[in-house]
Amino acid sequence: MSTSGPATNSAADTSGRFGPVEWGMTSAVAITWGASFLFIAIAIDHVSIAVVPMARLAFGATALALFPAARKRIPRCDIGRVAVLGFVAMTIPFHLYPIAERTVSSSIAGMINGSIPVTTVVAAAILTGTLPSRKRIIAVLVGFLGIVLISVGSVGDGKGASVHGVLFLLVATCCYAFTSILSRDLQMRHGTLTVLLWQELFALAFSLPFGIPALAASGFDWSAVAALFALGAFGTGFAYVMYGMLLVRAGAVRGVVGVFFTPIVAVILGVVFRGESVTLPAVVGMCVVISGAWLTSIPD
Repeated sequence: MSTSGPATNSAADTSGRFGPVEWGMTSAVAITWGASFLFIAIAIDHVSIAVVPMARLAFGATALALFPAARKRIPRCDIGRVAVLGFVAMTIPFHLYPIAERTVSSSIAGMINGSIPVTTVVAAAILTGTLPSRKRIIAVLVGFLGIVLISVGSVGDGKGASVHGVLFLLVATCCYAFTSILSRDLQMRHGTLTVLLWQELFALAFSLPFGIPALAASGFDWSAVAALFALGAFGTGFAYVMYGMLLVRAGAVRGVVGVFFTPIVAVILGVVFRGESVTLPAVVGMCVVISGAWLTSIPD
């Protein structure tokens, strides 16, 4: 998922109404994306890892294809770029998350995923060669301090995470961050839903050679099917549509509020439904990461 939005004037962006409908949409986005880590954990209890990205992308692309705005052609000159973005933005991270969750609890995975707004600022600085403002540099430092607290507080026997699992998650967040910047031009020209659908279709094509043999070797379980359907259709499909609508209705500053609640949702669901334990340093780190992410969303 990407948390970037269009640049707007701060006053104009926060002057509109943010009522019950907007709060409902915000809650839906937070719950859907926060629950993604639980769905992955449920799925890998029953199916091979390579099945997860394949099923997720198949259900997600089907959901997006229901919207006419997504069913548009991409010019041939941009097809290659969309394919590369699909591989980096979806194929790689969608494989890394289930691999990581073999040794990292869904709660910790959700906490680390909350650093995407922070890593996006770093990605933008690298790709544009422009040093961020002092405020954003402070926000990045705060966010990375939170990542360190989460990692130190979670890695170890009985703490819910392994070193290599945390590294896989950080690589996945970096994939999201860089591609969210690189895809902006394409999304402005062809539409966000159109680019997302094509990315998912290419990512699905890249995942099939691994997913089909893994599916044949996996057992059948209704809970895994339900988890994969929810992960794909809602987390990789409808949630993107709702998030886009929310950005239009509430603006880029307040439209991302739901993103900041996804780690909290992930922790609550992991503790309630998986019996996961979370250390105090990790909880403190999560709060610090959310603070850093929120600071990055405030316009300069």
